Amino acid sequence: MEFVQNLPFISIILSLFSGPLSSVLDGKKAKWVNIAVISIISVMSAAVLAYVVGTGRSFVYRMGHFPAPWGNEIRVGILEALMAVFFCVIMLLCMVGGVREREQQIEETKQNLYYVMVNLLLSSLLALIYTNDLFTAYVFVEINTISACGLIMIRQNGRTIEAATRYMIMSLLGSGLLLLGICFLYDLTGQLLMSNIQEAVRALDASGQYHIPLLVSVVLMSVGLAIKSALYPFHAWLPDAYGYSTLSSAAILSSLVSKGYIFLLIKIFYRVIGFGIVRESKVIHILFVFGIIGMIMGSLSAIKEKNIRRMIAYSSVAQIGYIYMGFGLGTLLGVIASIYHILSHAATKSLLFVAASGLTDSAGDSTDFLDLTGAGYRNKLAGVAFTVGSLSMVGFPIFSGFISKLLFAQAAVGHEIKMLPTLIALAISTVLNALYFMRTVIRIYTPERRLGNEKQRAVPLREQPAKSTALICFIVLNIFLGLSSEPVIQMIRTGLGMFM
Repeated sequence: MEFVQNLPFISIILSLFSGPLSSVLDGKKAKWVNIAVISIISVMSAAVLAYVVGTGRSFVYRMGHFPAPWGNEIRVGILEALMAVFFCVIMLLCMVGGVREREQQIEETKQNLYYVMVNLLLSSLLALIYTNDLFTAYVFVEINTISACGLIMIRQNGRTIEAATRYMIMSLLGSGLLLLGICFLYDLTGQLLMSNIQEAVRALDASGQYHIPLLVSVVLMSVGLAIKSALYPFHAWLPDAYGYSTLSSAAILSSLVSKGYIFLLIKIFYRVIGFGIVRESKVIHILFVFGIIGMIMGSLSAIKEKNIRRMIAYSSVAQIGYIYMGFGLGTLLGVIASIYHILSHAATKSLLFVAASGLTDSAGDSTDFLDLTGAGYRNKLAGVAFTVGSLSMVGFPIFSGFISKLLFAQAAVGHEIKMLPTLIALAISTVLNALYFMRTVIRIYTPERRLGNEKQRAVPLREQPAKSTALICFIVLNIFLGLSSEPVIQMIRTGLGMFM
């Protein structure tokens, strides 16, 4: 075994044990430990990605070097390594961009606890990406849930405690359904390793045995993870959670946490059940319908909002709908489009939250649209960054969102039944996206005519070097995904082939 094959396991353990270390440090030291850990894991993940791209094949790491059923496995291919790199980079930029807000909004005695939650969250996301064991995935789903809940409620302003309570209730419902599905599947197959389960499921499908229990298992796991990833109509917790938590929490939750659950669902579809069996089960038709409804209803809710952060939060409901609509097409192109949109949405939504924070800085920390009038002039970089993110969400060429919508349209063309609904939903959603995002861009670039408003002030770049750096990196990442999409799409395609 080459040393680089140990890095995924080391990454999970490093982030897991940096949590307890942060708990005994003060806030400032814990912050630097967190930044260092995420940076190191980013480098290790990049090394793993380079290795699997170079070899062209996935590899299995056995923890303790014991085979199933006594041991546990990590399985790494191109898609897993790509997701790990991307998640680490996004989390690093979110943490850098939200430094000032964390120091202002979190009590000094609790700041180290915030970094404990972030480290545990990163560990759980990496485990969901890499693990080849279904029950291990469930354990880290729960760690992910508890960590995310802590990130929401650590800013104790009343609204966040209510949001955290809603999030916990919905997440526990989703976790319960996921666990029931896993129990059904274990009872049918007697296996917990994903590759072993797939062999048993294929045998059951070929023999025609236990068809109904297998279908129930697939439905339970799909619905459970759909609830946890805020697919419409299970999104009631989302606006307050994203709208009133700290900047870093909102950016991480919207960009990464829900995507971790969706990535686990992809692994279940491909590596546990087999996508052919899932397609025959008709579950994807349900996901398709709710995905399209979410695309429309999320955008309509965003149009009604007068709070910029809640507007961005409702936009996430629509974007989650895009992802599930792609799964619902039931084709390889549809899944590729959904996975690419996971990357695109993560990069763009983080950009929008950090940019919105820069705009509210120039409006006396007000998130009301009226107070943001002219904010693009007072904080020029934040205005440019928000415009880039908005154009990407609308689907303007050269930005990542354009590639996502193009891929969804290409995946739908030629589909016997779902082509027309998909293209109509894409068109309506794009128009709705333009209504609320372009309205906001126009607002922040409308000259302020009121005089003597002390809340509004210019924000020089030198006052917020960390946030400025994060914004510039997010802009570059978004344009990179828009202009250099082909290598990324090819890695996704190859990575899906390794999932089989």
